[in-house]
Amino acid sequence: MASQLTFTGFAWKNLWRRRLRTLLTLCGISMAIGAFVALVGFSRSFEGEWMRLYSSSGTDIAVVEKNFLNSSLDESLIVKLRAVPVVEQAAPMIFNLMDLTPEVNAIAFGWLDDTYEFNSLTFESGGRFHNNKPEVILGALLAKNLDKKVGDALTIQGSTFTVVGIFHGGTALEAGAVILPLDQMQLLTSMQGKVSGFHVRLRPAPAGEAADHYLKRAQAEIEAALPGLNAQLASDRASNNQFVDLAHAVAWGTSAIALAMGILGIANTMAMSVFERTREIGILRAIGWKAGRVMLLIEVEAAVLGVAGGVLGIGVGWGALQLLSYVPKTNVLVHTSLTPSHLLQAMVISLLSGLVAGAYPAWRGSHLSPVEALRHD
Repeated sequence: MASQLTFTGFAWKNLWRRRLRTLLTLCGISMAIGAFVALVGFSRSFEGEWMRLYSSSGTDIAVVEKNFLNSSLDESLIVKLRAVPVVEQAAPMIFNLMDLTPEVNAIAFGWLDDTYEFNSLTFESGGRFHNNKPEVILGALLAKNLDKKVGDALTIQGSTFTVVGIFHGGTALEAGAVILPLDQMQLLTSMQGKVSGFHVRLRPAPAGEAADHYLKRAQAEIEAALPGLNAQLASDRASNNQFVDLAHAVAWGTSAIALAMGILGIANTMAMSVFERTREIGILRAIGWKAGRVMLLIEVEAAVLGVAGGVLGIGVGWGALQLLSYVPKTNVLVHTSLTPSHLLQAMVISLLSGLVAGAYPAWRGSHLSPVEALRHD
């Protein structure tokens, strides 16, 4: 029991004796973990909105080429798709990003005026557009940003459209979107006769057939009817499209940079600690402490810094998400709740950061010669 108390006492003594340095180190690692919590949380919220985009409209499967952004399919394939027995409804669509003004860009959809996807929209004013007419409907958030109402004109890439509806969608992505008739979108994007893909709503699964099995069978039947194309489940499409992948990559990349800086901060603190305690470590070695125990002592101190910084960082990240939830341009995309898996990842990363940062100082401290350490002034 005494040995355990002595070991813990040494670890606590070192962290407490240089309080300002310890505090600054904790600030560094907590900011790094806070960046991870906020950025990854934001990217997961973005992924969640893509999932809601499909679920709110009742889309089960998206039929596209392998490259989601550059997918270009013949619109005429819709006839073969609708003939597949498991397909209840299929809708061609075009998806793109467009600059509406020098300051405002938006997600743009091209739909038919009778697509089932309209069922997920609620109009606060106006109504649907009509095929073959220069008309658009705007998400409520986008309409507010553009200061547009029903009856106003909107110029998109040199073409003038009439705003015929303002809607609330099932997702934040739709709230900031513009939706045009499919044929008008084809003209704007020079995709006459082409579409980005098809959204499919399946018939109810037969009695006795498991949902997962039915979805896999539906995928196989659709791909057999349309060779060379991918029938992807809505959940897979939501998590594996380029926009979500880019959001995750940016979040993890930026977090990695911040974590590297936090690790360097802990490493510097532990290296200075080892240097300042050279004589103390020599005494420990002289009274019988093995090299492994000295290494463990320094790693424990580094791990405590990492874990403490992780706890503080979760608070920082949650606070950042709260702040983003009040910013007009991001509040519709941000979820301030943190999932258990997200919190666990943050704590594991903070612990590993501490252990990695303390590895070299611990190795150096454990390999100090007792005789030379005792001579150190």
